[in-house]
Amino acid sequence: MTRTAVFPPNRHALYEKHGYSAAIRSGDLLFVSGQVGSREDGSPEPTYEGQVERAFENLKAVLGAAGATLDDIIDVTSFHTDPEAQFDAFMAVKDRVFDTKPYPNWTAIGVNWLAGFDFEIKVIARVPAQD
Repeated sequence: MTRTAVFPPNRHALYEKHGYSAAIRSGDLLFVSGQVGSREDGSPEPTYEGQVERAFENLKAVLGAAGATLDDIIDVTSFHTDPEAQFDAFMAVKDRVFDTKPYPNWTAIGVNWLAGFDFEIKVIARVPAQD
């Protein structure tokens, strides 16, 4: 199988700065790189909740560029710089974004560095067949 890079229409500066693709499609699977709460210029949203919200918006844009949605997500890994202190704010956003069962499986990991960000989310999704 070939692998194809996927980028959203308004790709943010971090892809070029750090040399990675927003996502790679292989067959009907989409492997989305970690999405952070970055604005198009690569700068972070100033608040934690703003970063989480923007990360989900960036994730939706990448999924959309491949013809997928949040409902197509199979696997989620999220990274948190201070999980205990951030949990309530994170869950408030997560519960708004994923408000319908079945939820994707999820692994949350506490880390000590995310290149100037406090939250990152990466996913694997299945791209629906295009008619």
